[in-house]
Amino acid sequence: MDAFLVSAGVVALGEIGDKTQLLAMMLAARYHRPGLICLGVLIATLANHALAGLAGQLVARLLDPDILQWALGISFLLMAGWLLIPDRLDEAPRPMRGLGVLTATITLFFLAEMGDKTQVATVALAARYDSLTAVVGGSTLGMMLANAPAVYFGARAADRLPARLIHGIAAALFAVLGGATLLHAAGGLGG
Repeated sequence: MDAFLVSAGVVALGEIGDKTQLLAMMLAARYHRPGLICLGVLIATLANHALAGLAGQLVARLLDPDILQWALGISFLLMAGWLLIPDRLDEAPRPMRGLGVLTATITLFFLAEMGDKTQVATVALAARYDSLTAVVGGSTLGMMLANAPAVYFGARAADRLPARLIHGIAAALFAVLGGATLLHAAGGLGG
């Protein structure tokens, strides 16, 4: 349950003001089909985060447990810093001509999520927790919690959210995860 809740919370907070959230709002403004756009975001996120989760589990199997703990602790701290850097809409892919709303949303959202903060977070969380289903389910729920309102309420609602504060909270969560993981790693080496 921890893996699910931590993944959902961290990803939802990290997604506020992220380029994929901006992309979701842009698609909603262009196509005016919020249901199909949310479905596309869900499908793209499930596919992308399942791959990220598998990558995280592979890393966990390949690295020595002590080294993995140190690597995860450092990666969580780096993620905390990364979350404090705002995304810009010009980094997101442009809508594609000739594709239906659902296909365009899936394609654009999947591509925009490649190497994104929330994808990297999912890799790290899957390496940290031993439940691929909980991490992917939680991270997908977090993406939907952040993106569905963006699609339905558009830019007006998103502009009212204090993105800096929300990113600060997400960064603090990652810093706590990183610190706790490093403390655990230090205890593992001494014991």
